[in-house]
Order: sequence, then structure tokens, then C-alpha cells
Amino acid sequence: MHNILITGIGGNVGQGILRIIKTSFPELNLIGTDVNEYSAGHFYVDDFVLVPYASDTSYQKTIRDVCVDKNINLIIPGTDLEAYFLQSFALSTKVLASAADSQKIFLDKYLTYINFEKYKIPFAKSFKCSEYNFEFDSVIVKPAEGRGSRGLHVNPVNPKGFTDEYIVQEYITGQEITSAFYITKDQRLLGPISFERKLTNGMTSECQTITNYDDQLKAIAEQIKSSFEMLGPFNIQARINSKGEVIPFEINCRYSGTNSIRHQLGFTDVMYGIKEHIYDEEVKDFDVKSGCATRIYLDIVYENIQLNQIKAGKDGAKLF
Repeated sequence: MHNILITGIGGNVGQGILRIIKTSFPELNLIGTDVNEYSAGHFYVDDFVLVPYASDTSYQKTIRDVCVDKNINLIIPGTDLEAYFLQSFALSTKVLASAADSQKIFLDKYLTYINFEKYKIPFAKSFKCSEYNFEFDSVIVKPAEGRGSRGLHVNPVNPKGFTDEYIVQEYITGQEITSAFYITKDQRLLGPISFERKLTNGMTSECQTITNYDDQLKAIAEQIKSSFEMLGPFNIQARINSKGEVIPFEINCRYSGTNSIRHQLGFTDVMYGIKEHIYDEEVKDFDVKSGCATRIYLDIVYENIQLNQIKAGKDGAKLF
């Protein structure tokens, strides 16, 4: 039996990955990790391991021990930091993620901007707060390493008043889109599937497909692939400026939070990863289906136990 380790199962990324693998490859054994002892993700895994934060000094040993103890065949990161640290450890277990050097650049939006400038790849103009001299008519100040639309400040009174943990980006008021790609083992680029979306608490709550900008997005993705060491899933978050140009403002080198939605619309990138890296099967591009999606809350009910007693794959749990 093949054992797949999915990290960050407390979040929507990890839980989407779990649902897809559980329904598409029921023969696989799923082990989940998270920094919290219990989450909704416990419902979908066969085994669970509590881990420290990826930046913690004990994270490396914990993951190495899990890989040995559980005989892990493939690791799928569910968070950005874990994707970076897992590739930094040079594990003997395969990690479905781009190289650590690429991950490090894309974790930091300012580093992304500097490197994209170097390779002449479009990206929202960005400054460290201390170096900003009011070059833009409209700005957004955001954490350089932040995710999930947290800590955003649109047109603050004094952009230079923030520390250099933040950056100042030119604020493009046009349409925002998120686009998923997948790079195969033989370096073929698959995608995109793009969504115009609505965010609630940093996560996609509503979205619909959009294809107007596919040619521009493919060209940008090809530039990224040829400029950085890339493998597997990545995501481009972008806005469309007044000239109709795609301007990326963030790159995520992992499966994104819309993985379960795009799976239903034909872009089965989680399945691509399993087919390639577990079953050594060649994967092909797809015909995008147009459509939209909204999300609802479901309940997982465990009778006669408390939250701190929840175990992975607990018998008797009810999904409603």
C-alpha cells in the first residue's frame, strides 16, 4: 500500500487535497499533519501526526521520523512555509513541490518582484516601505511574506510608517483573477484554469471561470518555468490593468485553495500529482469547463466525545 502524507490538514487547501485523493484513489493510505491536535481534516485521513510549525527547529526531525515510521511514499504540502522547508531538508521522500530556492523567492513578494524584474516577467511594482518615495497614485501595503489577504492596507495615510516586513505595491483596481498551473516531471506546462473570485476571510467563497486572459497567463507561466526550478502545482494571483494586461502580484508554489473546485471542472491537478509520482503515469492537459462555484459549511459530528478526543478517521463520525 502507498502512504501519502498531506500537511496542513486544518486548512482548506489540505482538506481539498484529502477529499480528492480519498474519492479518486481510495486504495491509498492518507496520513495528515497539522499544528493543531484536531481539525475537520481528521475526518478524511487514516492516520494523524501532530507537528510543530515549519519554522520550528524540531520540525525537520518530526517529519523525518514520520516518513520512516509511516513509510511515506509522497509528501504533498498544504502550506507555503512547509513546501519551502520540506524541500530545504533534502528528504529521501519525494516532495511534490518546486525547488527550495524557488520557494524562498515566492514566499517573499519583494524578492519575487526583484527576480521577475531580472527576467522581465510582469509583476506589480513593489518597494520596501523604507524605500518608497510616493511613486504611485494608489497603493496597497501588505506583509512581504503574508498569505490569505491578511494585513492589507489600501491607501494608508503614511505607507512609509510601516516596517520593512511590509511592502508597498502599486494598487491596480481592475479585475482580480487566480490561475492554476501544473508542471509535469518532464517539464510540460499544463493549464491554466482561471477564476474570478470573491474572498471571505482570505478564502475563496464564490468563483467563476474566466478565459479572456489565457494567452497572457500561459506566456507568463512559461517565463516562470524557464526562469526558476519548478515542479508540480503553482498559482498566479493577478489583476488586470486598464490596458487589459495581466499583472501578477503573488505566486504560490503549492496547490491552491480552489483545488477541489477546479477538480470538478476538469483541471485535476491533485490527480496529476498522484498519477505521476505514485503510479508513474503520464498526464495530459485538459479542456477547461466553464462554470462557477460557491461554498457552504458542513458539519462533522462526533457523538459522545470531546474535541481533544478526536482521532483520525474516527468511526461513527457523521458528515452533514
